[in-house]
Amino acid sequence: MTLEKSGRMFLELLARDAPAAEFEEPVTAARAAGESPAALAELERSKLLALRVRAALDRSRRRETELSALYETVGDLVALRDVDAVLQAIVRRARTLLGTDTAYLALYDPERGCAYMRETNGSVSAKFQQLLMPLGAGLGGLVVQTASPYFSSSYLGDARFRHTHDIDEAVTEEGLVAILGVPLRLGGNVIGVLYAADRSERGFARDEVSLLGSLAAHAAVALDNARLLQETHTALADLNAANRLVERRSASVERAAAAYERFTGLVVRGGGVADIAHAIGEALDGSVVVVGPDARPLSRAGATRPPDGYPGEESVAEAMARSRAQGRAVDCGGCTVAAVAADQEPLGALVISGVKELDETGRLILERGALVTALLLLFRSSLAQAEERVRGDLLTDLLTERHGGSLAVRERARRLGTDLDKPHVVAVVAGDDIPTQRMSAAAGAYASARRGLAGRHEGRTVLLVPGDDPSAVARAVEAGLRTALTRPVTVGAAGPLSGTAVRDAHAEAVQCLGALQALGRAGSAAMDDLGFLGLVLGRHADAHGFVRRTLGPLTDYDDRRGTSLLDTVESYFRHGQSLARTSAALHVHVNTVTQRLERVGQILGEQWNTPQHALETQLALRLRSVLNH
Repeated sequence: MTLEKSGRMFLELLARDAPAAEFEEPVTAARAAGESPAALAELERSKLLALRVRAALDRSRRRETELSALYETVGDLVALRDVDAVLQAIVRRARTLLGTDTAYLALYDPERGCAYMRETNGSVSAKFQQLLMPLGAGLGGLVVQTASPYFSSSYLGDARFRHTHDIDEAVTEEGLVAILGVPLRLGGNVIGVLYAADRSERGFARDEVSLLGSLAAHAAVALDNARLLQETHTALADLNAANRLVERRSASVERAAAAYERFTGLVVRGGGVADIAHAIGEALDGSVVVVGPDARPLSRAGATRPPDGYPGEESVAEAMARSRAQGRAVDCGGCTVAAVAADQEPLGALVISGVKELDETGRLILERGALVTALLLLFRSSLAQAEERVRGDLLTDLLTERHGGSLAVRERARRLGTDLDKPHVVAVVAGDDIPTQRMSAAAGAYASARRGLAGRHEGRTVLLVPGDDPSAVARAVEAGLRTALTRPVTVGAAGPLSGTAVRDAHAEAVQCLGALQALGRAGSAAMDDLGFLGLVLGRHADAHGFVRRTLGPLTDYDDRRGTSLLDTVESYFRHGQSLARTSAALHVHVNTVTQRLERVGQILGEQWNTPQHALETQLALRLRSVLNH
């Protein structure tokens, strides 16, 4: 068999995509025909080359199939950006943020005259997921009729709304007990209800109702986007004469949708209020200032102060009120203000300036930016309040020793990032005319940043923070809270301690704070900083430490220089602080006594001979005499 003929055979096998086993046939036939070893070797090389070509073709076909599947997957992912994906995300987040067993969204179909389940999350019952609800029935009917949120801690036993067999049966099959519903408002109409539900009895706090209301507003915006897009497509089909106008409308909607998508993307990736403000400023080519509920600027991306022409706080506050009442952005001098609110609870506002004139789309972008900002602030506030409550509850249990055992309380602390086996200091804080809520928030933020605890106990703000020096911790807490509150505070501290024995240290810190207040001293202190008062009031009276702190500098000086300043001070007080009697007792000249006492003042400080300090010095001298006896 010639090499040319064998080559054609291999090409024919490749052309018809023959199985790999058939590529052995030309070699087998040549061997049977008695071909020479060189020819057989060449034929074998041709076969291997053909098999490699066949393998490469197989890989190419597989790659084509994979790319096709990838292309289809990308198409599916792009489709996820529609209203269904948005509503799914909202329902999922509602369940996550409220910590409920399930969440679902029902929309009302005017053609069928009933409501239907649009999206569910956490549901296990097929009957529940396909439920149709007549108008006016169930808790949702009450929400629609009143256009207000309602919740029931025990749905099946609640007589405030009309029950139907189908709804109650589906709720029973799903196992739901506590249900909260908030309306989805579009314009002046309620188009559906967003629910969060638990399989056990519970109540829903006001902030939870507000949070679900904000999510419902997002759902309404998503549905409104879908409606606007549908209107645009209908206009393109039916109004050829207005084609250019429709195109502009479509571009505006897409611009607003793109901006909204960017805002929500920033939140998902962990962005903050300043990031959203920066994105709004870029989208509208302006300068955005974020203000708090008091209309004072909080931050502005890319700047350290409000821009020129920024209106005063009174004007912004008035515009915030109008924007909240009207539910849209309003003009304020040369700026536009969009209120940031959650269910009418004022959280602040976005103020944009530097734009000649905001068109309808620009206002819509600003309003949706305010909506995303409200959700972000509410979400973070809910998390902060929850963590503050948990840390405060743990500290209260430690102070009252109602914590269920050492292992249990250590595990609770570990989950909060606090290691009770390390040294800690208890600090008790007082501040004149500082609102309790503001003081608690500042103390909670300070303690949390240092992996400590903070809370209220017996009418006082208490912190438990890592540290082995109560004086240093007291100074740090006082400085940190004074900066955060922009008001002076007084801090008493005690410790260090490790483990769960917090109550005794708390009692000493309270005594220390009381002593500071009684002495009229602001700032901070531990018992060791109070001199003889600390010796009297402290849990562990350290007489040696008191003597050392009071007389140690003189003792050290005498030891180094071979002088007798300490004996001079002792004789000075023993003889009624009389220079003459002291000089006679020491057998030295009066000038020598005077010089020695001046040296004492240089070592102990010029105030050493004032009544308060003199009392501490004399007490230390008496204790030294007793301790050395």
